[in-house]
Amino acid sequence: MSLVASFQHPVADAQYSFRRILKALSEPGTVVQLPAMPGFGLLDSASACVLLTLIDRDTPLWISAQLDDEILRKNLRFHTGAMLTDDPGSVSFALANTSLDSATLLAFPCGDEMSPELATSVIVQVDSLEGGEPLRLSGPGIEQSRIVAPQLPQSVRDYLLHRPHRFPLGLDFMITHGEQLLALPRTSRVEAC
Repeated sequence: MSLVASFQHPVADAQYSFRRILKALSEPGTVVQLPAMPGFGLLDSASACVLLTLIDRDTPLWISAQLDDEILRKNLRFHTGAMLTDDPGSVSFALANTSLDSATLLAFPCGDEMSPELATSVIVQVDSLEGGEPLRLSGPGIEQSRIVAPQLPQSVRDYLLHRPHRFPLGLDFMITHGEQLLALPRTSRVEAC
């Protein structure tokens, strides 16, 4: 069996992770530290924490082919009861790495005027949260502006700079690396520096 241990302290770590994820989403561009834990398959610690904290049997999850393997699937089913699907048009959450393409991004649900909360939250595991092309963030949760430079896939960068959906529609992004998380919700205005 290829099961990997979940949180070291399941209740306390899940609660702590949830609070940290909320902080990242409410203060876009702020890097938060999540509990250290083994990843599943090719996942890093932060991606695994986000999945263990937010995914359950009522939140369909799409996984990019580059991260998808039997170890990840077995652990997600065991620890979360996740409903996995290959249809990007019917998911609440998506898990991807830097190979995420624009066609897939545009296939994810973006919510609708009456239910914008039905948009997909996209977890993107990157090589670093620094050293990428700088982006200036503004909007709710940011006093004036904030500069971030995660090494984003070009498709995500293009999406953020030229959002194809009118607010309140759109995708929320959680960018992970190692044990760290940076969030770029749909409420944030993003400009190239």
